Amino acid sequence: MATGLKDKVAILSMGCSRFGERWDMGQEDLMREAFYEALQRAGIGAEDIGAAWYSAHYDDIGAGKSGVPMAMALSLPGIGVTRVENFCAGGTEAFRGAVMAVASGAVDIALAMGAEKLKDTGFAGLPPASRGTLAPMYMPTHTNPGNFAQLARAYEAVHGLSRGDLKHAMAHTSMKSHANAAKNEKAHLRRPITIEQALQAPIVADPLGLFDCCPVSDGAACALLTTPEIARSLLNIDPVLVKAAQLVTSNGWEAQQSEWNGAYVHTTRLAARAAYAEAGINDPRRQISMTELHDCFSITELVTLEDLGLADSGTAWRAMLDGRFDGDGVQPCQIDGGLKCFGHPVGASGLRMLYEAWLQLTGQAGTRQLRLPSLALTHNLGGAPAQNVSSVTIVGL
Repeated sequence: MATGLKDKVAILSMGCSRFGERWDMGQEDLMREAFYEALQRAGIGAEDIGAAWYSAHYDDIGAGKSGVPMAMALSLPGIGVTRVENFCAGGTEAFRGAVMAVASGAVDIALAMGAEKLKDTGFAGLPPASRGTLAPMYMPTHTNPGNFAQLARAYEAVHGLSRGDLKHAMAHTSMKSHANAAKNEKAHLRRPITIEQALQAPIVADPLGLFDCCPVSDGAACALLTTPEIARSLLNIDPVLVKAAQLVTSNGWEAQQSEWNGAYVHTTRLAARAAYAEAGINDPRRQISMTELHDCFSITELVTLEDLGLADSGTAWRAMLDGRFDGDGVQPCQIDGGLKCFGHPVGASGLRMLYEAWLQLTGQAGTRQLRLPSLALTHNLGGAPAQNVSSVTIVGL
């Protein structure tokens, strides 16, 4: 019988590049920036790594859909490098692969890396038309802002919110993330904004304004994973342990069944339920110290807080306005600035979230350090509300 991953794998160390418009660096340079930080923190060499997983959604540096670019960029020893992609959950998918390699006993130390270089490509964050697919979100008449604007409209309708209430809650969500990012030297957007600025910003897809949408960015992040015993011997402290790593993929239920009202993300609820069971969590509002959520749009963060059980259905907007998820709130969310201020280099975002969780749990987050966090949750959502991949990962002491 499966026993889950809880406490079988430790995070030896992590690294993260600065995110932003990195015109001076290629994708290989971004990977090296993150990788060398992780190696230095761990006190090991590349020769100690037994296997690696590499997440990149787009192929801008040759070698096709393979692990060759990472193996060459990092001068890895003669080991297997597996290239993965799973929409916006690709970085977490790389992490999950490395976790399973260590948990199974296949290797002692595994590397998970996510990287993306989007600013040089002119990529604007809108999906291209794709021939031969059934996915409606990839039709040329659909955009990501449009899909998530529909989520906002459904949330309004189902929960009886006024336009003003939801707009103010989304504005507070963005204001909070910008305030957090101002303390983070690796974030892309570090300028604080006011709620008024968010409310008055140009509309992208009604009701989503400019400040409700995360930007495109360049960046890389990575994790070195090992057994708890090896981590303790190398670090001489109790390491951060993986408590759960769950991923759920849409199977068509949302688009085919009348039970789905469009105001929540079904896969996130399933992934959260499985992750809490694996981690032994029965009261997430009390037990989870911090969250890093996939805030591609401000409405996504609000809905995800409910899907994770961190707020009752239809109440996250009010809890956001009350400051519950602020940096100094009861349950801080996006303490590093989130996708909203880091941007979204697709293959890297999941590992960037875990990087912040690891920093916080090990007391290395500097001026944004939280007081005594013990459990952190990260969440990725790749695709559209009606058709997606959702991951929930929990790490802690």
